Amino acid sequence: MNIIHKRSWELPESAATPEDVFWNRRRFLAGMAGGSLALGAGMFTRPAFAEDDPSAKLYPVPRNEAYTLGRDVTPESVTSVYNNFYEFGSHKQIARAAQALPIRPWSVVLDGMIDNPQTIGIDDLLAKMPLEERLYRHRCVEAWSMAVPWSGFQLSELVKLAGPKSGAKYLRFETFKNPDVASGQKQSWYPWPYVEGLTMEEATNELTFMVTGVYGKPLAKQFGAPLRLALPWKYGFKSIKSIVRISFTDKRPVSFWEEIQASEYGFWANVNPKVPHPRWSQASERLLGTDERRDTLLYNGYEEQVAYLYKDMKNEKLFM
Repeated sequence: MNIIHKRSWELPESAATPEDVFWNRRRFLAGMAGGSLALGAGMFTRPAFAEDDPSAKLYPVPRNEAYTLGRDVTPESVTSVYNNFYEFGSHKQIARAAQALPIRPWSVVLDGMIDNPQTIGIDDLLAKMPLEERLYRHRCVEAWSMAVPWSGFQLSELVKLAGPKSGAKYLRFETFKNPDVASGQKQSWYPWPYVEGLTMEEATNELTFMVTGVYGKPLAKQFGAPLRLALPWKYGFKSIKSIVRISFTDKRPVSFWEEIQASEYGFWANVNPKVPHPRWSQASERLLGTDERRDTLLYNGYEEQVAYLYKDMKNEKLFM
C-alpha cells in the first residue's frame, strides 16, 4: 500500500486555479469591473515564445516530484500577461515590450571571491547543469500569488561551479542594462541595473532555484529570460530577472528596492502574514486567475525548509 505524505507547502485541490475560470468571459469581466485584474485591452493576445531559442530542444525537462503543490498550476494564459518587469515599465502589461530584449548572445559573469571566475554563455551553462521542473508558489509583495512550473537547476550547482572562497558570505546578482531596448531603464530616478543579494546559506538552500524555462518551454522574455531566480519563500521582488552577473562577496549587497526605499523593501523580504507592508496588509493574498483570497502562510508555506536559516537573527527585519 502506498502512503502519500503531503509536504508542508502542498495545497488541497480545492485551492486550484482552473483554466476555464480565466476564459469564462462573464467572471473575467466581473473581476475587471472590480479593478482587481486590470490587465488592459491586449489581454487575449499572448506574446509568443521565441521560436529561435536554441535551448528549445531541452524542454520539457523531468519534473522533480519532491516539489509539488497538490493543486493545478496557475494557467499560462494568466501568468504570461501579468508581469512585473520594471525595466520595461511600472505597469503589469509589459509582456509585449519585453519581447524587444535580445537573449542571444547572452553571457553570465561569475566573479568575486571564487576559485573559478569566468564568463559563460547561457547555452554552455545549460549544458553543465542538471535541469528539472519544480512546481513553486510565487507570492508578490503586492499581495497577489500564483503557482508556476519553473524549469531550471538548483543554485547550489552553480555555486559549486564557481568555487567560492572561505570568506565569501553573500551572492550579488545583477541584471542587464540596455536602455535602448528597455525603456524603463531610461528613468534616471531608478538605480539601474537591478541588483539583488542572498546569503551563502540562502543561496545553497535546496529551494533556491535558477530558472531557465517555464510551462515546459524556454523561459519567455516577460518572465525574465534567459535566466532568473526563484525564491518561493520570499516576496517576488527578490527573484531577480535576466541575470548577467553573479558576484561572490564578503559584503552584504544593497538591493534595487532596498536602495530606493529600505523602510518598505528590505534585504530579507521573507513572507509573513503578521508583518504588514507599511501601506497594506500581508495577512491574505489574491490568487491570480480567480480573484479568490486566501490566508498568507509564513514563509509562503515553506517554513519547514527555510526557518532554520533565520533562527539566530533576532535583530534583523526578516519580513520586509
